Amino acid sequence: MVDGSGRGRPRSESARTAVLHAVDDLLVDVGYAALTMKGIAERAGVGRQTVYRWWSNKAEVLYEASALDAQKELSVARSDDPRKDVESYLDALVTFLSRSHAGAAYRALMGEAQHDADVAALLSSRDVLGESAAEVVEAVRRSSGTALSLEQATALLIGPPFFHILSGRDADTIDTAQLAEEFVRTLNHRRA
Repeated sequence: MVDGSGRGRPRSESARTAVLHAVDDLLVDVGYAALTMKGIAERAGVGRQTVYRWWSNKAEVLYEASALDAQKELSVARSDDPRKDVESYLDALVTFLSRSHAGAAYRALMGEAQHDADVAALLSSRDVLGESAAEVVEAVRRSSGTALSLEQATALLIGPPFFHILSGRDADTIDTAQLAEEFVRTLNHRRA
């Protein structure tokens, strides 16, 4: 079908991409409570039925957009120094959680999950932050010989900046170099 401009309908994948790009920007503009499927569709320039074709609610759209952006924003170049890699990851994590629209979406979903079981189940279906940290954490785990599991070590790494930011503190006061040093030292002291 062609409209009056001579252009055809946008391909489904381009409409899907437009929705994913629009949702976290809209969240920043209006907040989670005011975010609607209709508003998402309007911001993306697609019909509401197009949005409902892939997602059943705003949390699902927001989560997918945030997870996709997190993969890019939390990916860090690897070096020969695992401690430096940990620091680079922490820098990316702090930026993601405190300055990124995708991070704002993730924080909004975390808040919503505290009283919405469906959003909590959505967030627990995939550990976006844990996945993003796995390579740098595993490198330190291997070299340290720690008895901590990947999940335990990841919680030690992500927990402090995550709590700091989600509790409303200034992200600029986080010393990622110090956190990286403490993380490596802790894993080295918790040998098998």
